[in-house]
Amino acid sequence: MLFPTVNFALFFFFIFGIAWLLKEQNTARKIFLLLASYFFYATWDPQFLGLLVGCTLANYGLGLWLSKTRKKGILIFGISVNLSVLGLFKYFNFFSSSLCNFLQALHIHVAPPLVELALPLGISFFTFQGISYIVDVYHGHLQAKKSPLDVLFFISFFPHLVSGPIVRASEFIPQLESPRELTSTKAHHALLLIAAGLIKKMIIANYLAIDLVDPVFEAPQKMGGLDAWLALYGYAMQIYCDFSAYSDMAIGFAALLGYTFPENFNQPYRSSSLQEFWKRWHISLSRWLRDYLYIPLGGSHEGKKKMVRNLILTMFLGGIWHGAAWTFVIWGLLHGCGLVVERLFKEKQTPPSTDPAASAFWSTVFTFHFVCFAWIFFRSDSLSSAGNFLECLFDFSRTNTRTTPFTVFLVALGASLHFLPTHGYEGFTRLMEKFPAPALGVVLGILIAILTALRPDEIAPFIYFRF
Repeated sequence: MLFPTVNFALFFFFIFGIAWLLKEQNTARKIFLLLASYFFYATWDPQFLGLLVGCTLANYGLGLWLSKTRKKGILIFGISVNLSVLGLFKYFNFFSSSLCNFLQALHIHVAPPLVELALPLGISFFTFQGISYIVDVYHGHLQAKKSPLDVLFFISFFPHLVSGPIVRASEFIPQLESPRELTSTKAHHALLLIAAGLIKKMIIANYLAIDLVDPVFEAPQKMGGLDAWLALYGYAMQIYCDFSAYSDMAIGFAALLGYTFPENFNQPYRSSSLQEFWKRWHISLSRWLRDYLYIPLGGSHEGKKKMVRNLILTMFLGGIWHGAAWTFVIWGLLHGCGLVVERLFKEKQTPPSTDPAASAFWSTVFTFHFVCFAWIFFRSDSLSSAGNFLECLFDFSRTNTRTTPFTVFLVALGASLHFLPTHGYEGFTRLMEKFPAPALGVVLGILIAILTALRPDEIAPFIYFRF
């Protein structure tokens, strides 16, 4: 069930009603929402429901073990268990094929052992959340739960199960200890997030994909240079609108059920550095990589050489987390090397610019184009496809067939979201609170009807469903 569909709307209205009827019965409410989450997952991929439950129970048991004896070896074992599950389903064939290709380059011919396994939906997210639970227990940020219910609920809660945000156990599980409340302000803010997500996904992201990005990236050798440049900017806006739409709606649906998720996007393309970009883009993953990988490796406190190693290793793993392909490896390494260069330049005490506004502007322009350049590898199906796209960027001999007023408008519309007031949602929420709930219901219904009429015939799955 995709969020912007009638089936999900019916599902959520039913869940919403029953959940608040069970408001004073916290345990029954959690059991009901857990079963609803399993039903939600089963509508996508019922064959892996057992894997989801099994991984969760394994982390529950590891948490109890760690609570009795906080030995680092147990933690390493627990992390290894989670990563082994992720590695088997997502990376075994990639590393097997890559090793055999390397051996063949040395004239050692070996047939790669391949395993025919489908990729379980959301495995990258629920394994990382499992690791979050045992790490938080190990460090004492969270008491291990004696009952498995809260751990099962934390990892499987349907709004963030498939594509995040990656919620920390120490931030979410304490919310399960008492009955939830839904204030007028929270409800209005949640509805605003959902409405914004619907617009970004159903209109901007979908039309950019259909009319511009997919045709150009699939056959760049047939496109003109202007098409390629517009598709590059278009993909930057598409992936932002697509993924931030999912995050907005997930945060909104969770809020309507009384639970708080962390912010996941904050106008990332207005960043003036890569470090700032990663504080604004996929914030929950950035924080996870920083706190559970970069800092435990030593961060930047053990010398320049180790700082370089830690940054590159962290972003390499962040890249390959997105997918088992060399394109994702290159994307991660580009960001890792970029962050290293930024850090080394900052350490040199250069005199401040005489025109800070101009300096910030050009830094933002450069950062945006660096991020866009890296998106080429993220979006391309292979290294050869990325090469073809790069060639097309500088080939203006062919006719441009995808550059139309409509596609230019969509790219501009996606970019304009980064120039809205920083706390725009809060301002709109205060404005919405002045109107009675029935009026807002009518407005939301009209908006959904308009979006349904304007959207493409097919709603594509969210981009991050593949990861």
